[in-house]
Amino acid sequence: MNRIVLPLALLLFLPLFGLAAPFLFSENALEATGTLNHLWSFVLGGYIASTLALIIGVGAGVFILGVGNAWIIASYDFPGKAVFEWALILPLAVPTYVMAYLFVDLLQFSGPIQSTIRTLLGANSLWFFPDPRSMGGAIWSFSFCLFPYVYLITRTAFLERSGRLIEVSETLGYSPIQGFMKLVLPMARPAIFAGMALALMEVLADFGAVSYFGIQTFATGIFKAWLSFGDRVAAVQLALGLLSFVLLIFFVEQSSRSKLRYASSSQTRPLAKPLHGKTAFFAFTFCGGTLLFGFLLPAFVLLQLLFKQGLTIDIRYLDWLSNSVLVAILTAVISVLLAVFFAYSVRMNSRLAWVNRLLGFGYALPGAVLAIGILSFLEIFQLAWWISASVLVLVYAYLVRFLSSSLQSVEAGLSRITPSMDGSAALLGLSRMQILQRVHIPLLKRSLMTAGLFVFVDVMKELPATLLLRPFNFDTLAVATYQLAADERLAELALPSLTIVLVGLFPVFLLSRVIAKS
Repeated sequence: MNRIVLPLALLLFLPLFGLAAPFLFSENALEATGTLNHLWSFVLGGYIASTLALIIGVGAGVFILGVGNAWIIASYDFPGKAVFEWALILPLAVPTYVMAYLFVDLLQFSGPIQSTIRTLLGANSLWFFPDPRSMGGAIWSFSFCLFPYVYLITRTAFLERSGRLIEVSETLGYSPIQGFMKLVLPMARPAIFAGMALALMEVLADFGAVSYFGIQTFATGIFKAWLSFGDRVAAVQLALGLLSFVLLIFFVEQSSRSKLRYASSSQTRPLAKPLHGKTAFFAFTFCGGTLLFGFLLPAFVLLQLLFKQGLTIDIRYLDWLSNSVLVAILTAVISVLLAVFFAYSVRMNSRLAWVNRLLGFGYALPGAVLAIGILSFLEIFQLAWWISASVLVLVYAYLVRFLSSSLQSVEAGLSRITPSMDGSAALLGLSRMQILQRVHIPLLKRSLMTAGLFVFVDVMKELPATLLLRPFNFDTLAVATYQLAADERLAELALPSLTIVLVGLFPVFLLSRVIAKS
């Protein structure tokens, strides 16, 4: 088993070699091509500025929404708290590109909000109303879609702090806000950075939302360089530029995680303080407003678009659904098998633990970067025709991207099985494979189902890699939603979008049950 681990892990790192391939196998690779010269001269500065603006804006947004809601839920009792503490993770079920489409439809000139205000004011136009299809609109959409990453991790950090921390700060003469700013917030800083890093990596990986908002980022530049200009070297260089942003955020997240041991100092759970009057109203309004804009309004717009379309269903919908389910199930099954293989190999030989840590890096690869790496690698051996002939290349890309999520679930399940059970089974004469089949697999059923579910949902929502690597006439729900939005056929995207959201609700409900029980 150990002899297979390294070659198999190496196979999953081929996209990274593909990014280096143009510089190793092309004579003129190091010379600036015409397309790359054009990018450097005219648009690359805009890509960098737009990407930085998104990172800064969304970082501030998810910080305010995630930390604010986590602190209110963890520290205070007020009407509606029992619902908000799990309902605030519902926006995770809405893909960022779907949130973008619904946000613009809600706030555009012909949308319900502007139409209602114009009717009430008797005006033909609202000059003061901001343009929803802008950088501000993108930051708003990303923030309300991705803040649960910060909320989940930060809420746990707040619950694990000392139950007397605020009381101690009050004895020092601090107000509750000063105690929060000077004591609680610094102690939760590693958890906050970890949540923000996850959210920002999603922003960098996004293509559907930023292209719909008309924002030129590295992701949109990669698609233009490859599909419009047909320049492989330019696409690879832009992919490496995007990867540098991801690596920077990944490094900050890993650095913050290494300091998590400073985030809690006691097992005593804090006693939630009851709120009344204005303070209770403020807490309810803040949490309720976040849930309203993050999930309820998008869900309302989605249902409104569905009813506007009527009972008619696009004849291609069943093909989109079957294609999505096919690749999602295939990827989920293979990823679970690989996760069991790698996790059990590390259990048998702890010196291989570094392999699993490296495999976790795949989740940090944006879909566009991953696809360009695979395309570049296949082009070296003249095998790009595989993409048009089979879905296996697409499934391989999904495995590289999402294997880490199933691997973490399986590793967590194995960690709960005491090593003494392995020793007892070995004394009974069972081989390693028999121990895995008769002891570990039955005890890992719940972890395996959870791992497969999370990969299934991630594959259903993935857009950039699917756009670049899908075979001809193989459209998934995500691709169909993007294409319908690009054609401004918003009413027709309601059904495929709603299907993606409903599928995404399954893991969200699992998380909500865990939160409710805790």
